[in-house]
Amino acid sequence: MKIQVITLFPEMFTGVLGNSMLWKAANRGLAEYSFLNLRDFGLGPRNQVDDTPYGGGDGMLLMVEPLVRAIEAAKAVDPTAQVLLPTPRGKVYRQSDAKRLAAANQGLIIICPRYEGYDERITTWVDEQFCIGSYVLTGGELPAMIIIDSVVRLIPGVLGGAESAEIESFQADDTSIEFPQYTRPETFQTMSVPSVLLSGNHAEIAKWRAQS
Repeated sequence: MKIQVITLFPEMFTGVLGNSMLWKAANRGLAEYSFLNLRDFGLGPRNQVDDTPYGGGDGMLLMVEPLVRAIEAAKAVDPTAQVLLPTPRGKVYRQSDAKRLAAANQGLIIICPRYEGYDERITTWVDEQFCIGSYVLTGGELPAMIIIDSVVRLIPGVLGGAESAEIESFQADDTSIEFPQYTRPETFQTMSVPSVLLSGNHAEIAKWRAQS
């Protein structure tokens, strides 16, 4: 899966995408990450990417022209890629969205807003808008990382076991929570592992997990 990120701060992604399963996915050729620095598509001698909002108000907005230029450059590399926009105005991002995006086997182009937001006209070039929660961040880079992590880990061959992704929280639906789990030691500071998990009775263990 080819994932292109449009951002003013591409260096923010180095530590996240260069480690753990996200790195393994790229190393195995299952995912490919690239970055388009929005400043490279800015206007004029200063490569301007933002301006004051019409109607007044504090802060600056990302301008539509540089964003469209960046999207068109990304589309030239991967014409069928889906364009995603993390924004409070989007629908709540859920596990079902991650599963759908991973199963589609299409490239992704993720826009990272900054400042006070973006010119609303950019949404004409966007396929889906997602909100990762009811709180405010300084930019779209962290939401982009969350979307990338949640999608890439579902690509076949990324996780260690075939069932790893099937028994997780939210996998059956967007509300289900995975059962509690325990490992050694059997007792720690008076807290013991539930006896049913030590019984070897797989039917009872399955029943306990279903009820937990």
